[in-house]
Amino acid sequence: MATFPLQPPVTLLKLRRIQVVPLIGSKSLMRSVTCLKANVFSVTGEGAGCSGTVKAFAAVRPVDSGLVHGEDSGSITSQSFNRQETLFGNLAKPLNERTDFEEDLQQLFDEVKRMVASGKESDAADLLQANFVAVKKQMEAGARGVEEVATLDVIALGYMALGDLKRMALILNRMDEVAHNLKDDEKLIESVLMHMGSMFSILGNFEKSMLVYRRAIGILGKIYGKDSTFLITPLLGMAKALGYIGRATKAAETYHHAISILEANRGADNEDLVVPLLSLGNLLMKEGKADDAEYAFTRVLSIYSKLYGENDARVGIVLSSLAHVKCAKGDAEEAIGSYRRALQIMNCSNYVEIDDSLLERMKIDLAELLHVVGRGDEGRQLLEECLLITEERKGKEHPSSVTHLLNLATSYSGAKNYVEAERLLRTVLKIMMRTVAPDDQSITFPMLHLAVTLYNLKRDEEAEQLAIDVIRIREKAFGKDSLPVGEALDCLISIRARLGKQDDEIVVLLERVLVIQEKELGYESEEVMITLKKLLFYLDKLGRKDEKFRLQKRLSVLKKRYKQIMHY
Repeated sequence: MATFPLQPPVTLLKLRRIQVVPLIGSKSLMRSVTCLKANVFSVTGEGAGCSGTVKAFAAVRPVDSGLVHGEDSGSITSQSFNRQETLFGNLAKPLNERTDFEEDLQQLFDEVKRMVASGKESDAADLLQANFVAVKKQMEAGARGVEEVATLDVIALGYMALGDLKRMALILNRMDEVAHNLKDDEKLIESVLMHMGSMFSILGNFEKSMLVYRRAIGILGKIYGKDSTFLITPLLGMAKALGYIGRATKAAETYHHAISILEANRGADNEDLVVPLLSLGNLLMKEGKADDAEYAFTRVLSIYSKLYGENDARVGIVLSSLAHVKCAKGDAEEAIGSYRRALQIMNCSNYVEIDDSLLERMKIDLAELLHVVGRGDEGRQLLEECLLITEERKGKEHPSSVTHLLNLATSYSGAKNYVEAERLLRTVLKIMMRTVAPDDQSITFPMLHLAVTLYNLKRDEEAEQLAIDVIRIREKAFGKDSLPVGEALDCLISIRARLGKQDDEIVVLLERVLVIQEKELGYESEEVMITLKKLLFYLDKLGRKDEKFRLQKRLSVLKKRYKQIMHY
């Protein structure tokens, strides 16, 4: 059987999937809703954790000036909690009309914020636990109204700020039981529901998140009207949840609803439109609707350009996202131009540092595209720049350089410079040996890449041993019939074939790979078809005609199927 140069089992490593990261101005769209009101006692001084006292703090707005990561539409975060100056949002009463309870909320809000900011998380946890014990006693005595669920709400938000999602989830489940039986006309129920929607989303329970957001939208619509901007936060939260549960069409409709409300109330070029437009664009990209996504991102580009000028960092960030859209549409040269312009803006901006992860990711995205269109030399320059910056800032052979070293190794392998690829991969392994256990599954990634490189350098014995080690580690980490094991077995087969190992041994390995691929990729996958071809070759050499006939028939069906797909 003819042998061919093995290709490295990697592409350029992304720090994460490309995602638009909007910058929001000081006049943020999202505001916290009114404080939660309940019959609670004031707590002051060191006695804050005393039994029988209940205090709480309200949620903070999800978006403030600075970055909004990923698709945080309608979500609350511990970071936004730390930035928030006041717990009262734009639905709250004027200062002179606040109740004693609302003042207590503000006091506790400030207290917990101070504890978290100063690193006194244990004190904050004790305070929250004391409040939980007190409200639990009230509920055991039969009190299960909006006051109790509101108090649980802010305690849960406190645990979220501490990063204790387990406790947050336990309290959220109690809240859900109580809120389910409350009427829609209860005071503050809409605030509680919006907080619940966000917390369910954080926990990945998007079905539940969608339901409580929908209820909040209905309540707010009755109070303020269906075209009120107060509906924006729950609309964005519900749209996000809908997207995650596979209801993309309904999610897009919900984003469009939010956009229409903002356009009618604040104008077509208002910065508040950025969050829903970006969220809509990201959703459309996931659904393969690049043209529609391009329209959404172009609108954001126009808004930022008008507000901040064409050389602002915000414009650069959106340009990088538009470049991603151009890639999806097949406009490689336009995409490269957009990336170049984005990087030029970002490099001249005072907003980001030279080693900023966002800037780094943009360079890697562009480098990958340049490799795809055959301009590997230009791509390598960007990858080397990323490595150089990391080494200058953090030192040579720092763990942060592993991604860049692997990317460069991949690039050099593609250019058939296997000697340089080997040097880079051995550097990666040297770094990783210092930071992870010898049998950690993460180390198998560069190990397998090195095995492929050594194979292409015709150092088959070394390559074989590395492949065997990878299989052993991956079997322990993922299971003997896992896809990562199948990948390593496929590599070992090519190495042993050239070493002249017994054909029946290779057949055993191929049959094992076939079983894994059928299980993980499906019986009609292209990978299965390729493995069948290899298996038939060796069965023919061994004279095992009965087995060959059965597989030959199956391969013919697959070939015909893929020929039709390619023709289409």
